[in-house]
Amino acid sequence: MLINHLDHLVITVADSDRTVAFYRDVLGMDVEMFGNGRLAIRIGQNQKINIHVAGQEISPHAKAPTTGSADLCFIALMPITDIVEGLAKQEVPIELGPVMRTGALGALLSIYLRDPDNNLIEVANQM
Repeated sequence: MLINHLDHLVITVADSDRTVAFYRDVLGMDVEMFGNGRLAIRIGQNQKINIHVAGQEISPHAKAPTTGSADLCFIALMPITDIVEGLAKQEVPIELGPVMRTGALGALLSIYLRDPDNNLIEVANQM
């Protein structure tokens, strides 16, 4: 088996409207409906995050789906300094950063924040 890339992942959320608003309005991602009214957050053109509401998961699903268990890293094209300014204007707290980290392709300059379900969100620039 030769795996090429990640197509999608699933996060379990308490409130899909609140989650969609965060990923759309704070992180600037696109929202899409698919299937029978299912929701996803589009990351660029090739990846997405499917959204399952806690207690209404689509089968099959994770063995113990729960809110707040994800730790996600997104690569941004906009400079981190501009992202920090934008988050401040939206009154979105930054938990840590900017700090240097290592990603899949090398050095990252990262900030950390939380989504409405307390998932850890890392937003980074590749260095």
